[in-house]
Amino acid sequence: MSYIAETMGNLLHQTAFANLTGGNFIMILVACVFLYLAIRKGFEPLLLVPIAFGMLLVNIYPDIIASPEETSNGVGGLLYYFYTLDEWSILPSLIFMGVGAMTDFSPLIANPICFLLGAAAQFGIYSAYLIAILLGFSDQASSAIAIIGGADGPTSIFLAGKLGQSALMGPIAVAAYSYMSLVPIIQPPIMKALTTEKERKIHMSNLRPVSQLERILFPIVVTIIVCLILPTTAPLVGMLMLGNLFKECGVVRQLTDTASNALMYIVVILLGTSVGASTSAEAFLNISTLKIVVLGLVAFAVATASGILVGKVMSKISGGKINPLIGSAGVSAVPMSARVSQKVGAEADPTNFLLMHAMGPNVAGVIGTAVAAGVFMAIFGV
Repeated sequence: MSYIAETMGNLLHQTAFANLTGGNFIMILVACVFLYLAIRKGFEPLLLVPIAFGMLLVNIYPDIIASPEETSNGVGGLLYYFYTLDEWSILPSLIFMGVGAMTDFSPLIANPICFLLGAAAQFGIYSAYLIAILLGFSDQASSAIAIIGGADGPTSIFLAGKLGQSALMGPIAVAAYSYMSLVPIIQPPIMKALTTEKERKIHMSNLRPVSQLERILFPIVVTIIVCLILPTTAPLVGMLMLGNLFKECGVVRQLTDTASNALMYIVVILLGTSVGASTSAEAFLNISTLKIVVLGLVAFAVATASGILVGKVMSKISGGKINPLIGSAGVSAVPMSARVSQKVGAEADPTNFLLMHAMGPNVAGVIGTAVAAGVFMAIFGV
């Protein structure tokens, strides 16, 4: 009988129920909410489903992300090795290559003034940086947190790893990906508050056709110029432009298909689950995380507002030829923010088609956020 009792006791002790804390239950509930938003509401399920499931796993079985030093057999947990690829900046760079292979840069090439709208959205990043310093974060931590304003999860992870902010990488990544997913909820109220109905109804003229030569030269020229000025951006900008060159050159269709489909989705699984697994209750439920989430929201809101305000100025200068709504797409959530610009414009006038015009600032925002990360790395000598 004592053997049976001891065996049953051991089995009971090995269940998750014996080790779960109140914080774990809170994070499990948060994971379920994320899954609901992804599956039921359709909020970027490719991002939220793996993130939420990783969050669920780590709060039931913490050892799934344990390092080799923390285990009895010297072998780390499954998601520890996924997470290491984040820290080494491998997964964020591969994501950028996939984004480049999936994205048409023609709207930006046809309308280069969109670079100004992409640059305007970076005000959110620098404002969050200053606020984070005032809240007591270090310069490096403030920089990593501020990149959330670009609504660019891969760049946020990349910069946090480069600046040695691994302890904050989980909250930063979850905040960045959450705001990317919630673009359709966060941006429209800001867009409507800062524009008039007349401005939202502005129709923009069709973009000029872009030749294949222009589309081929663009990623090459951008890589040369940006990486000569900020070499530290090469892993992100270089991979983004390499993926786009695959797409536009027309001679490596197999590489384009792999980068934009199979490889992209594999990396999303690895990145999403590892990001979710970094949100154990002990690491996530603290005041610093709350500050990061609030700062990220402030940065994202300021980035959206800055893009719209610059769009309004450009609209005035152009004599009403530019719809200010496309300025909100200056954040680098591709193509979600461009779709939101289209949706809000169509609500004001169902015949208004802004999607391709908004893709210009959207792509410029991706480049701008990578450049902002390179500026921070240059400042700290990384």
